[in-house]
Amino acid sequence: MSDDVTRIVGERDLDDTRFDADDARAALRDIVRTRRFDERALALQRRGWMSGYPPYEGQEAAQVGAAHAMRDDDHLFPTYRSNALQIARGVPMSDILLFRRGFAEYHSDHDVPVFPQAVPIASQIPHAAGAGMAANYADEDWAALVCFGDGATSEGDFHEGLNFAGVFDAPTVFFCENNGWAISLPRERQTASDSIAIKADAYGIDGVQVDGNDPLAVRAVVADALASARDGEPVLVEALTYRRGAHTTADDPSQYRDGEPDLPEWRLRDPLDRFAEWCEAQGVVDGDFLEAATEDANEELADAVETAEDAPPRARGDVRLPVRVAPGGRPAPARGGPAGRRRAPETYELER
Repeated sequence: MSDDVTRIVGERDLDDTRFDADDARAALRDIVRTRRFDERALALQRRGWMSGYPPYEGQEAAQVGAAHAMRDDDHLFPTYRSNALQIARGVPMSDILLFRRGFAEYHSDHDVPVFPQAVPIASQIPHAAGAGMAANYADEDWAALVCFGDGATSEGDFHEGLNFAGVFDAPTVFFCENNGWAISLPRERQTASDSIAIKADAYGIDGVQVDGNDPLAVRAVVADALASARDGEPVLVEALTYRRGAHTTADDPSQYRDGEPDLPEWRLRDPLDRFAEWCEAQGVVDGDFLEAATEDANEELADAVETAEDAPPRARGDVRLPVRVAPGGRPAPARGGPAGRRRAPETYELER
């Protein structure tokens, strides 16, 4: 594992990187888009529009950078806080709003290769390792990117996923957004290791750290990791960022946060302000850029909210639909019912 934290903002000029002005503007535009989504979603939840929401303010740069690093055919395995990554990847905002209102993500008509958000902690990690193994077996060239927080590294699924990937050379990148908190527990209560990235050594894969509040640095590191993964060398990426708000709308961080954490300024600073200032200093945006990007994001959000509100309500009986498919494409008989009897399968085709 490298001891260096990869960084561009504040250390290099744009001309000294692999990126150009269009790349920087695209990153800043998506950070604005996803910040506005987060703010609007939080406001909607507070008025009872959805039951719960996990804010991600402060983590937009990490997620946007990772999304921009992925090829069109790479598969994304998001966690519940990966909304910015999904939006920057091309998932419609309305899909994520509908998910928070109880609709299944797989009803969308988009063609982005993304799996449903994983709400159980770390359960998506072995899924991504297995999908990477399947890509190898099918002789396909895409890689999987799986997202999780630092708290997920305390789960057995994390260790099992990395172990399988290391043994079977799965084309998988493990993208850990280390935001400093696992709900109410700080990182030092999660692990005694020097970093999350160093855990990769135990599984024979590479581990790297990157400034998670620098979207271009994240894009560079994740792009290189995905290229390595496609060559049979999985990688663990630790993006160092900070969760500026609550864990979810059911959380009160004032109960466990006392003053400023002992972290460097670059990690605590708002990544939107930091990157916008750097872009202006590099001459790639002017003072009107943020205002225009915000107006565009507000229009996109208004359409997304309208789409979500216009969606027909799901029938109450849908909650009891079988989730297994029998040969022929029909639902398999469901278990349970009165006295443990099996209900007869419905006579309709499941959506594929």
